Amino acid sequence: MVQDLDTAALADIGGFFALRTGRPPRAARPLTEAYALVPGGSDPLAVRVGLVTRRIGAPEARVAVSLVQLGLAARIWSLHLGAAVLHGALPDLDPARVRWDPEAATGEDLWVAEARLLPADPEAVDRAVRGRHLDPLAAVLHRRYGLAEGLLHGNSGSALAGALREVDRWAHRTGRPEAAARARALGDALFADPLLAATGHREGTAFRRRSCCLYYRVPGGGVCGDCCFTRPPGTAGPGPVRGS
Repeated sequence: MVQDLDTAALADIGGFFALRTGRPPRAARPLTEAYALVPGGSDPLAVRVGLVTRRIGAPEARVAVSLVQLGLAARIWSLHLGAAVLHGALPDLDPARVRWDPEAATGEDLWVAEARLLPADPEAVDRAVRGRHLDPLAAVLHRRYGLAEGLLHGNSGSALAGALREVDRWAHRTGRPEAAARARALGDALFADPLLAATGHREGTAFRRRSCCLYYRVPGGGVCGDCCFTRPPGTAGPGPVRGS
């Protein structure tokens, strides 16, 4: 039965599990506009990439592109996984209904007028996340910015593994072993897909990806906790590690 999403309980899992409801900021745009190939630099995706490039001092746009995609993937996986674990259902995040503000300080925040739930199973989760969101976004980023498909898929796998890890931590912190078990089962089913399975190696909640998100190229950046590199390429020492 369709029901309302408990957004407060969802946000309690972690920051990426927050979904905003009600009136979005005036600058917020439908996610469908970010998933379309719009010419020029006024579309929301180009605006976000430009802002992040300047903010982090990226030496090239593709570094910011990767981090923008990784952030959105983490938010979208988290919202669907969290709802599936808490409710056994999915939030109805039709890209045409979801609003995104590319100029916001936290560019991954998403708004919906109302948070409704739909029935779910692992196949429905995959269709909702990759079919509705991540595959169209990756296609645009590959065609517009030339990012390798392996990197984009790797970001998706990394975001999924990170969301599963956060659910597991929350479940153990709050004494919810049944939620941890549901998250593990859902993660196993999702990573059984050959494309996601190829993105990295899983062992329990740990994940080591087979690609790099390019964070090491940010000035002062290092490698992420699940990176394929043990230190930034071209360095002699281990270098800083971004939290996983």
